[in-house]
Amino acid sequence: MAEGITSKSPLEEALASMASAAETPEEQPAAAPPEKRKVRIGLVDDHPIVREGLRKLLNLEEDFEVVGEADNGRTALELVEDLHPDVLLLDLKMPGMDGLSALQTLQHASHQTKIIVLTASEDKNEWVQAMKLGCSGIVIKQTQPELIVKSIRKVNSGEIWLDSHTTAAVMRQFASPSDANGGSSGPKGRERSPLSAREREIVALVAQGYKNKEMAEKMFISEQTVKNHLHNIFDKLGVSDRLELALYAIHKGLHLGGDK
Repeated sequence: MAEGITSKSPLEEALASMASAAETPEEQPAAAPPEKRKVRIGLVDDHPIVREGLRKLLNLEEDFEVVGEADNGRTALELVEDLHPDVLLLDLKMPGMDGLSALQTLQHASHQTKIIVLTASEDKNEWVQAMKLGCSGIVIKQTQPELIVKSIRKVNSGEIWLDSHTTAAVMRQFASPSDANGGSSGPKGRERSPLSAREREIVALVAQGYKNKEMAEKMFISEQTVKNHLHNIFDKLGVSDRLELALYAIHKGLHLGGDK
């Protein structure tokens, strides 16, 4: 062996390898999953104390963010136009422009905001009118706080929110003689051909807030089959969306699982 050159023992080789590994920069930890997008919420009520209570309640939820407030229907329109909230909680009784007038204007505007009427009003006619003007849910102010939170999540996911109290009231109003005499105001007379038993089952599930995927799993069919059934149902009933279909179901009692 040449002078000045020494061989390393197996132990020295192992130690050298360990030292080399220690000098190598550690692998970076896997990137954290992207933070889930929050539900952006607007509050519209003419009472500051109500808005403050709602803001505190909703800010307790990690997936909620209150992005703006308004105190009448006119400023509600500005809120939707400027901030584009996902969900708007809208009171009906307000000075200046009321909630129904704001809904009527928003019905013809280009926006993606889903609207929940949050009201102390017990006027069933107003509830029905609000549904006809495109709101996605009705919540009474006396409702438990956890149901307000639940209604926002349901509506934000594309579902309709009517609790047992408001569902019964809306159904009675749609079935009332005064509504029947109104002609085109309700879904009466629109059914072009009878629904099959499977189609009635799907209508009931839509009215109960089930999504297509959930219906497919519940009925042991594919999601595409659910979509095909919905297409046929829309055509038979002359409705254009799930909200109209849910109102039809309420009117006919199909949301309870059977035709009247």
